Amino acid sequence: MPVWCCRCSLPGHFRNYRDTETEGEIFNSLVQYFGDNLGQKVKAMPLVEETSLLEDSSVTLPMVVIGNGPSGICLSYMLSGYRPYLSPEAIHPNAILHSKLEEARHLSIVDQDLEYLSEGLEGRSSNPVAVLFDTLLHPGADFGHDDPSVLHWKLEQHHHIPHVVLGHGPPGGAWHNMEGSMLTISFGNWMELPGLKFKDWASSKRRNLKGDRVVPEEVARYYKHYVKVMGLQKNFRENTHITSVSRLYRDHDDDGGQDGGISAQQLQIDRSKFIRRNWEVRGYQRVADGSQVPFCLFAENVALATGTLDSPAHLEVEGEDFPFVFHSMPEFGAAVSRGKLRGRVDPVLIVGSGLTAADAVLCAYNNNIPVIHVFRRRVTDPSLIFKQLPKKLYPEYHQVYHMMCTQSCSADSSLLPDYTSFPEHHVLSFKPDMKCILQSVSGLKKMFKLSAAVVLIGSHPNLSFLKEQGCYLGHNSSQPITCKGNPVEIDAYTYECVKEAHLFALGPLVGDNFVRFLKGGALGVTHCLAARQKKKQHLFVERGGGDGIA
Repeated sequence: MPVWCCRCSLPGHFRNYRDTETEGEIFNSLVQYFGDNLGQKVKAMPLVEETSLLEDSSVTLPMVVIGNGPSGICLSYMLSGYRPYLSPEAIHPNAILHSKLEEARHLSIVDQDLEYLSEGLEGRSSNPVAVLFDTLLHPGADFGHDDPSVLHWKLEQHHHIPHVVLGHGPPGGAWHNMEGSMLTISFGNWMELPGLKFKDWASSKRRNLKGDRVVPEEVARYYKHYVKVMGLQKNFRENTHITSVSRLYRDHDDDGGQDGGISAQQLQIDRSKFIRRNWEVRGYQRVADGSQVPFCLFAENVALATGTLDSPAHLEVEGEDFPFVFHSMPEFGAAVSRGKLRGRVDPVLIVGSGLTAADAVLCAYNNNIPVIHVFRRRVTDPSLIFKQLPKKLYPEYHQVYHMMCTQSCSADSSLLPDYTSFPEHHVLSFKPDMKCILQSVSGLKKMFKLSAAVVLIGSHPNLSFLKEQGCYLGHNSSQPITCKGNPVEIDAYTYECVKEAHLFALGPLVGDNFVRFLKGGALGVTHCLAARQKKKQHLFVERGGGDGIA
């Protein structure tokens, strides 16, 4: 029978239920989704069977999260009903913020006015909610303090919002693919997610942390363990690949995400006019035997938490596709580990001035492989990342920066034995005989014979499953989405895409490249969905939904 369906999470959703599903069971699933304050008639029915999230395409989920890195994990944690409150004994060092928090101490941070709380705060993120959440989780972190969080967490299951998190590999995302020998930029406690301290996890696993920074392998294991210990496994699906995310339904409420235009009479009309499946998510899941099992999900909302490491940026120069040119640190590290570059007289060319390029320099330098280091900026450029890192905490990166400044190319283009930097140069082309041509800012060209080349100039997210590769979502719709240059344009307090209602983005896609700050996206999205859920609840009650069936 066609009925009003809370499982589709909007008053306009309908679904054909099996005859054995009673009205009481249907209503109780509504109770579970909206909270237990609408009444209790029968024991709770599960909203979605754990084994059917990919198999049952008749279900419309309130949220599908694409990406299972720290952004997706933290969002799942909060959508599962975990709520942050101001700890009874906590005093935030920011007196103004603490005064604001005291005004609504009885409310979780999710249910408070995030714009009001964020006002006046400053931090290393351009997203105000990210700065707010970071200062609540790590007060005084930017001043070198290691103060405890002022928040404590409660599991409030009536706030649970059904969702599924889709990822290529195990929970932790790209952290499982990072070069294992390098240390993280952030301290271990900055990598942690709410409710489980990184140091406590390390101690329980008898891992000996030699310092505040850790290797990516440890971080990846922590994230995988986090999903298990927090009981989130039922929301995660591994080995999934998304092929398309397409919009199915639009109406006038899309510009504000409100449902005020649906009248009581409209709730009664034919279901074919009000199937509110906003999104269709298609893809496949790779199973144990290597085969691909296609799936199709329907969702009211979709959250993009893919990160930006999927597609390495290219120079777009002649010969860049030759096999001796690498575009990722894992590729280069694997070649070094296999001994392919040892004993070579010719140097390795490393292109880029960021930390990944510095990792490649260290990798080559520590394996006695001579390096040509090419980058477009001046060594005195104040925007170089090395100038933002304290020397005592990051000695290896300052070693690279020191070489960049003091071991630059000479006028006669002769190379130093271990490392030579080429500031304000760019690659003009690669040649089949493993030579490259460099050009200075003044136009002077130089040619060198190489043993390999590594281009590490950033990366782009793989948003091929969206129309226009997702470019239309950015601040500049004519350019690809990038973390720094062209992030997804979002509402500052809800993380909803400005150009696409019911589509959210968080993490590196919106410029938050550090775990410290990407957790704010989970807060913003959960705050938005919780607020809309309350409005739907009031609408349902006001329009005569209290008897259960429309």
